[in-house]
This record gives sequence, C-alpha cells and structure tokens, in this order.
Amino acid sequence: MEVAVSSAESLAQPPTNQRRERLSLEERVCRRGIRPIKSVDELARDDIFESDEELESFLADLYASRRSGLA
Repeated sequence: MEVAVSSAESLAQPPTNQRRERLSLEERVCRRGIRPIKSVDELARDDIFESDEELESFLADLYASRRSGLA
C-alpha cells in the first residue's frame, strides 16, 4: 500500500536519517568555544576604517540616519 505525503509534510519532516541533532543554545555556544566578553575594550580595533575619510563618511551617514526619524 502506498501512502501519499503532501509536499508541505515532506518539507517539514525530513527523513529520519537526515534529521539534525537539536542542541540547546548553551551546547552550541560551548561547541563553538564562544565566551562572553569581559569588557567593551575587547571590541575595540584600530583597523576598522582604512582611512579618516572612511570614518568621517560613516559617522556622517550614522548621524544623518539618526536625525531622519526626528522630522
């Protein structure tokens, strides 16, 4: 006997041998070796912008986008 499966059902439930293991967020973080930052200083980098002009352009765009919602 053949059982018809709709395409929506087949997409929602992959075959058993292809199912991915569902891991908790904590387990995924642990496996990747991700750790919380201790200070915002860890995020600071000197090489984010290639030039002062690139930084100025970024800041001008940032300030303009912040002011655009005030009108």
